[in-house]
Parts: sequence; structure tokens; C-alpha cells
Amino acid sequence: MERIHSLAYSLALLLALSLSIGTVSAQDVSGKKVKAKVKEMMDTTRTAIEYSDAYLDTVQLKKVFILNDYTSIGVEYGPSASSMMFNPSKKQSLLYDPVNFGVYMTKYSKMFGYLPYFGLKMGARYSTEGYYFEPDKETGKVSDVDGATRAVIKMVDIPMMAMIHLDATHFSAMANVGIYGGYRLSIEREGAVAESIRKAFNDYDRRFDYGLTGGVGFAIVFDPFDFQVNANVRYSWGTLYDPDYNSKDYYRFAYPLDFSITAGLYYHITRRTGRTKPQMKKEARKMVYGE
Repeated sequence: MERIHSLAYSLALLLALSLSIGTVSAQDVSGKKVKAKVKEMMDTTRTAIEYSDAYLDTVQLKKVFILNDYTSIGVEYGPSASSMMFNPSKKQSLLYDPVNFGVYMTKYSKMFGYLPYFGLKMGARYSTEGYYFEPDKETGKVSDVDGATRAVIKMVDIPMMAMIHLDATHFSAMANVGIYGGYRLSIEREGAVAESIRKAFNDYDRRFDYGLTGGVGFAIVFDPFDFQVNANVRYSWGTLYDPDYNSKDYYRFAYPLDFSITAGLYYHITRRTGRTKPQMKKEARKMVYGE
């Protein structure tokens, strides 16, 4: 189609030149008039040739990776490993749990209007805290908390994190850090504990939790979806129980520290990258007409 338009324009221009030269020669006018006549005929011919929408659609534009401000929503699921930062310290092993589930919304946005490397991520997460004591290999002694050698604590929390990310067409890498607030839903203890507290909190146990959370991850992107893998950490600033519950003179603390690896699927609510078809057609029209 483009070649046809070019050929038509060339033929029209050649015809205009022939007519102009013939007319001017017959009238024996100066060279300046010849040039003016030729220019007039060229302008008339150019105006006469109209470019259709079909032709504009064939104009090739250079593809540029442009990251938009966009929003995604998704779910993450994976196993976790928990421990407890005790003071005084206690020898322990990691407590593993397969259930770590979260629903998140992420808003990717530009800083100062042109740095497309930042975002905000927040959501709701259901997960596990706890501790697990094993016998010491040398002494055979097993640590405990009120007789419990193992405790699994289910909780929900709301993380709010700032994000930094780097993006390519089908790949994204990200890191985030922020704070969270949570609530301990249930506890299940094992060991030489009273039946009354085996599945119940003590009066001195603290149900509310808060602290620092963050992680790193990557995503494989095929708009409007991306598949993510994230490694997360959560460090509690809220001790598991009142520090003075056992002694008013010697305080005891227990701060949960949890790790998780999750796989997630996200859906882009708004367009992640690229120009829309109307934008492409507008650019093509601008290239042709100079508007």
C-alpha cells in the first residue's frame, strides 16, 4: 500500500513538472516563475493524496519498553520456618509449617514523576509463629516454656511495605521492606503442660504482634499476569509474653523470627507497559501529517 502511494505521488509530481515546464516555455517566463509554478503544483498534488486509516496502520513504529504506573492484585502461598529470639537464650530448632497464605495489592508508581522503580505493597497474611526445642546433643537436656517443648501459634497480620523494582519485558526483580501489625489467633503446645493451657493462651501471653517485615523476589511476566517467587522475613518487636510474668526482678523476652518462601500469581488491574492502539495510530498520523 505504501509503495502504491509513493508511486502515485511520483507520477503526479512528474506530470506536474511536465505541464509546468511546457506552460512556462510557451509563455517564455523567467526561472523564478518556473520554480514557483512547480512548488504550487507539488503542494496541490500532495494535498490531493489522502492517507487512509488502513495505510496509517501499516506505518512501522519503533517499539519502546515503557513501564506505566499500574496496580496488581494476587495471592501467595508457601511454607515457613519459625524460631524465637529468647532472652535468656534457649537452644532450639526451626519450626516448619506448610501453611503461609496471603492476599496482596501492589501499586507500582514513579518517584518524582519519572523514576519508575518504586511501589507500595500491602495485604493480609495468615501464617505461623512458634518454637521447637530438641534435646541437647551433649547434655540431653530439653529447654521448655512453662513445660512446653513445642508451640505452634496461628496468626493474621497486615504488612505494609515500600518496594523497589527493576523491570524488563517479561521479567521483574523486586525488594521490599516495611512494618506489620498482627493478632495471634490460637496456640497449640506440646510437652509437659497443663491441659488447661495446651490449646489456650495464658493471661500473661500477648495476643497482639507487630514488627519489621520484608523480602526479595522475582517475577515472570506475561501481561496481564505475573508469576512471582518471594523470600520473606518477619521479625517481631512484640514479645510473646509479659517480660515480668515469672519474676519481677529478672525479665524474660521471646521475639518471633519467621522465614517463608512463597509462590504467587498476580493479575494486572491496569496496563503494565506499552501503548494502546489509539496511541499508536495517533503517533502514526503525526509522523505522516506532522500534526
